Amino acid sequence: MSSNEDGAAFDYIVVGGGSAGCVVTNRLVDRQGARVLLLEAGWPDDNPMIRMPAGFIKFLNGSKFLTEHLAVPQEQLGGRRPAIWQGNVLGGGSSVNAMVYMRGRPADYDHWDEVTGGAGWSWADMLPYFLRQEANQRFNNPMHGIDGPLRVSDPVHVAEMSYIYLRTMQAQGVKLVDDFNAGDQRGVGFMQTTTYPRVRCSAVRAFLDPVRGNRNLEVKTRAKVTRVLFEGRRASGVEHRIDGATHTARATRAVILTAGAFVTPQLLMLSGIGPAAHLREHGLEVLVDAPGVGANLHDHHEVPLIASTDRNYGYFKEDRGWRMLANGLNYLLFKGGPVASGGVDACAFVNPQEPAGEPTIKLYCVPLVYGDKEVLNREPMPGVTFTSCVLQPKARGSVRLRSADPLDLPLVDPNYLGHPDDMRLQVDALLHARTVMRTRPMADTIVEELLPGAAVVDREGLEEHCRRTVKTNWHPCGTARMGRAGDPMAVLTPDLAVKGVEALHVLDASLMPTVPHGNTNAPTMAAADRAVDKLLGLNL
Repeated sequence: MSSNEDGAAFDYIVVGGGSAGCVVTNRLVDRQGARVLLLEAGWPDDNPMIRMPAGFIKFLNGSKFLTEHLAVPQEQLGGRRPAIWQGNVLGGGSSVNAMVYMRGRPADYDHWDEVTGGAGWSWADMLPYFLRQEANQRFNNPMHGIDGPLRVSDPVHVAEMSYIYLRTMQAQGVKLVDDFNAGDQRGVGFMQTTTYPRVRCSAVRAFLDPVRGNRNLEVKTRAKVTRVLFEGRRASGVEHRIDGATHTARATRAVILTAGAFVTPQLLMLSGIGPAAHLREHGLEVLVDAPGVGANLHDHHEVPLIASTDRNYGYFKEDRGWRMLANGLNYLLFKGGPVASGGVDACAFVNPQEPAGEPTIKLYCVPLVYGDKEVLNREPMPGVTFTSCVLQPKARGSVRLRSADPLDLPLVDPNYLGHPDDMRLQVDALLHARTVMRTRPMADTIVEELLPGAAVVDREGLEEHCRRTVKTNWHPCGTARMGRAGDPMAVLTPDLAVKGVEALHVLDASLMPTVPHGNTNAPTMAAADRAVDKLLGLNL
């Protein structure tokens, strides 16, 4: 990779080396021959644990590869401050997530298309980008690709509890689904992941590595962008810090923000684009009064139901002592065993309020006791956790500036359970999870409901359990959403240009008007791919 002096010019500067940033960089360098500077605030992805599918679990108790965004006190949760971890490493979430490959449902993208006035964001518009990116291990049909750079495969190691879960859901009349990404999610099944052959396929491996040696690309890690620079109303470059020193870089064509749903709106505001009164509170000059910047934050949230089991059917103590050594050796020699697992193999898409209706809950089956140890207050034991993830929360939160110091983390208000319908659905999902726990063959394995506990039966008690335990499913989005030209809360045009300025674009999950019904990594990468074509005026 070439080295450039401070203030040197590139065609494009991409801010954020996560899932979207890697896709955008690949397309601009490989397909357009553009000179690109990719700036990532986090660390290089050179830790071997990142390549191991189960390696990310070691990061969950705290790691330099994760940034902890501690929410502002949540009044509706009794003042709790849930933590939302985000990737702090090249590859972003794709380097530290559970690798689930999930697209959502066609109606998700048809809604995006409606919100943008038919601008080309429908399922029919998006599907070709999912296909182009994908190299699927098992499927080769009109809904899946086999020649793309993103490796997608079936689970290698499946816990016994996951099979029990599949049989139990079928006993309840839930159909077995072979492919959650074929357009109809409802049912129960195994989730495909971005792993193959038995290693994590992050956005770095899929999209950035193939262009790393290109002389037109420069990648800098530990490079914290502090603001976008403008000449008049045209974005002309960025200011960034490396090892405490301030640098600038110029972009002759465009600056592209792919720093994620928390940092992208923060950067916009630090650069003078955001709610005018809020910017003035922090002494910032207002370039564009954009009330939608930092608004519309929403995230899949989940609440656990936890039970102990009569023996280990999953991953209890598989990461400790001699079992850890044996599993590590198994993986190193044969790429098998629990280390080849993402920790969760199976899920179901259900509607606990209207069983025949469209799914409103994604019910994960986690083959161990998984939850806040302080809330659980029990010694470790074998068990199972059912996490009920609300697919379309109605509450909306926000991202705001903590200060004008770009090194301060933004103020994040996820507003979990801030809408009464979200609370009702979360409680109904808990009740549904209880029916799963009490249905054979699952019931044959259960010793005791640990959380919320069998004594908690009324809705008031279950609501309190939700307030104590609700947490992120790590899918924040929507904080710089796209929309029609006349939509005052839309930050972006349908082509993902920032309104009110020139040569500035947002191509990460911030752009999403609404979160898809599923994990957001695959949709973020496909949307970024589609966005580059829009940016360049290309058709697939």
